[in-house]
Amino acid sequence: MLGDVVKKLVGDLDGKIGEGDLGDPFLSSHNYRTYPLRVEHFNTIKAVESLQKLAFVDGGNQPLVEAPNFSVQLNRIYFNVYAGRKRVNPSSLPQRIEFFSLTSAKFRKSQIYFDTTLYPLTKEFEGLVPNSADLSFNSTDRRITVGSSRADITRVATIARRFAEWEFSRHVVTDEMSDRDVLVMDGTLRTAFTNESKYARMAYAAARERGVIYTGLSKSSRLFTTTGLSLAGALRKLAEDNKVTPPWIYFPIAESLSPEHEAAIFMVRLNDQSQRVFRYDVHAEQAKHLDLSAMDQLFSQLAANASDLSFPGYPYGLIDADDNARVRYEELETYRVTLLSEISKLGSSSKFLRHMQSIDTHGVLNLLRETSYT
Repeated sequence: MLGDVVKKLVGDLDGKIGEGDLGDPFLSSHNYRTYPLRVEHFNTIKAVESLQKLAFVDGGNQPLVEAPNFSVQLNRIYFNVYAGRKRVNPSSLPQRIEFFSLTSAKFRKSQIYFDTTLYPLTKEFEGLVPNSADLSFNSTDRRITVGSSRADITRVATIARRFAEWEFSRHVVTDEMSDRDVLVMDGTLRTAFTNESKYARMAYAAARERGVIYTGLSKSSRLFTTTGLSLAGALRKLAEDNKVTPPWIYFPIAESLSPEHEAAIFMVRLNDQSQRVFRYDVHAEQAKHLDLSAMDQLFSQLAANASDLSFPGYPYGLIDADDNARVRYEELETYRVTLLSEISKLGSSSKFLRHMQSIDTHGVLNLLRETSYT
């Protein structure tokens, strides 16, 4: 019976993915100028040796204690610098910054607001994080809600890390980079939250002043074509059908016309040993002024950094940044014990627990499950 059901499911799935017509890039907003999927848009590059640097920025966060009305998180932002495949030591900035964030619910103006305050772990980090005043959100703000439900405080608490990535990248550009260097953020350059564009614009302004190209590379892409196919999959099919052999490096997809997403969007295949295609955003204003020579230099640098055998086709700088920015569960316990100990010293344990126990049932069930097998 199970085999028959699976056979029917796979047959239906096969019928729903028709690749006869690949379509063209589809971005749901009208604020994009898209380019058709045409074989002539595949671009190879002339490899260029360059002394210019690549910097990669990523962040991570995990909750320490949570309740429906508050969330305390540990946040970490990290960057590295490469010249080709060679790592370059930072000249002035700490390579990694860490801070606690406290997001709490407040009732004002007949609404629930979520306010976040940041607590850098050392004085050295204080000037490198966003302003807490920019991290206040109406819980019904459509930019943070899911469906018609009020925003979840846990999700809102993660916004501080995203703002900190923008802010820290601005300092990386200013203090560690120079003309024609390239900064690569983990993810797209699209801003989604109230006040986020403010930090993106400050980062872009710093990049323009220093002559640094500001970009973002995404681990995954959920873009579609106008026939409902995944854009990355359709692009691979277009290459296969037209015998476009590697290495092709970049394919222009769209130009954003929105102030919330100042980017030219490309799909890139950075190594001929990899089938993977990644989305790559380049700051729109800067992309307009890149001639063929500048494009060769940009993508040569990126491809050179994407030749590591551990994950060919994906920049090693982002692998390193992800590893060093990640907040791991096993390291949370020390911070959590310190935090709970201080709560206990205040004599406030019962006050906090009555709120925390509103949402920790999953944790209790997991503990029961673990002890039942011991």
